[in-house]
Amino acid sequence: MQSYTIGQAARLLGVSSDTARRWADAGRVATRRDETGRRLIDGEDLAAFSVELAGAGGGEEEVSYTSARNAFPGIVTAVKLGDIAAQVEIQAGPHRLVSLLTREAVEELGLEVGMEATARVKSTNVHIDRS
Repeated sequence: MQSYTIGQAARLLGVSSDTARRWADAGRVATRRDETGRRLIDGEDLAAFSVELAGAGGGEEEVSYTSARNAFPGIVTAVKLGDIAAQVEIQAGPHRLVSLLTREAVEELGLEVGMEATARVKSTNVHIDRS
């Protein structure tokens, strides 16, 4: 399972490190300490929190979002596998992106909930790049 530092989580959530730290201190998202004492957030916990946060209308600070080259870095919040096709959801700040792709592509990328990934959008297609 992938874990994220407070700074990495803040970037994925589209807030400052201070805001992410305050949320962790308040118990809004679970953290644990690694062997060096850094606070880490498990990927599944961060994915669940990002969905909750997006549903609540954002964070404490106003953040400006941009789609430089139509790339949306975020965290995988759901993976639904069929026999041939798959559906992957990414929460990128306040944006929820859903991509339909082949099961083979999901397996080759090793996509799973809690993993950092980037959705790239061209026209009406969303392509997922593993980060």
